Amino acid sequence: MKIKAKLEKDTTEVKLLLTSPMVGKEEAALKKVEVEFITHVTAKVNGKVVWEASTGPFLSKDPYFMFNFKGAKAGDEIVIDTIDSKGKTETGKAVIK
Repeated sequence: MKIKAKLEKDTTEVKLLLTSPMVGKEEAALKKVEVEFITHVTAKVNGKVVWEASTGPFLSKDPYFMFNFKGAKAGDEIVIDTIDSKGKTETGKAVIK
């Protein structure tokens, strides 16, 4: 997971690159691989959810997200949590610049 968070005036822009094959049931059967995709992504700053998304195998491999939010300041930490179809969780952190 790669995270970049930059504050411009009062808006924070976040660029997020996740690592996942994003393979659904049909594609897995064709390629003879396991079903594996990210199902949920949550972004928090100071314990408050600032962005979240429910996803599925419809996204491309290693999905990229970009989003904006207000209410943070430089030096705050953004925490990204993901959950995949197997129940595996991953957490990434970055300092807002």
